[in-house]
Amino acid sequence: MTYDAVVFDNDGVLTEITDWDVLRGAARDAFSHFDVDPSDDDLSAVASRVTVDGLEATCARHGLDPADFWHRRDTNYTTVQQREVREGRKPMYEDADVVRDLDVPLGIVSSNQHATIEYILDHYDLREEFVTYYGRQPTVEDVRRKKPDPHFVERALADVGTENAVYVGDSETDVEAAHAAGVDSVFLRREHRSDLTLSVDPTYEFETLHPLTDLV
Repeated sequence: MTYDAVVFDNDGVLTEITDWDVLRGAARDAFSHFDVDPSDDDLSAVASRVTVDGLEATCARHGLDPADFWHRRDTNYTTVQQREVREGRKPMYEDADVVRDLDVPLGIVSSNQHATIEYILDHYDLREEFVTYYGRQPTVEDVRRKKPDPHFVERALADVGTENAVYVGDSETDVEAAHAAGVDSVFLRREHRSDLTLSVDPTYEFETLHPLTDLV
């Protein structure tokens, strides 16, 4: 099978994952902005794998407006991740250079913030390699739309102009979002995913990005 476009996740695929302690600190600072001393459960609810129900329940416990809190949390996340990129602690993977060799339209769909993705593309001089790219806006509504919801994958497919595409990610939700959007998937089993057992079957499983050159 060959494809007319490739859409990528970002974190764990093109760039290394942001250090967990950095993100947890940014979440703590979001609570501090509203004079709240968060518990470990509070931090867990808003630091990673966030759901709208979990976010709203956490905000309700502290009398916070979910929209205001989430905007602050996501703004903090963008700020610290931009710093991590600048200071070399969130580098591109070496094999991510394959994007320069894929002679088909390319896109990005990430559950990271859109502003973070824009900064990464500019810092690594990759913006011109991609026809389209989507991260989340700092809104509760975009929490609802993050993967495994296919919303942003479908938007990217419309932008690249074909449904004969493959989506490349490093998580189960990436595979689920791809298949919900009606396209094939690549599960990228990098070192940080070496022990992950999937409950869904990707179309392909690779350890690096290099085999993509044979799919386009």
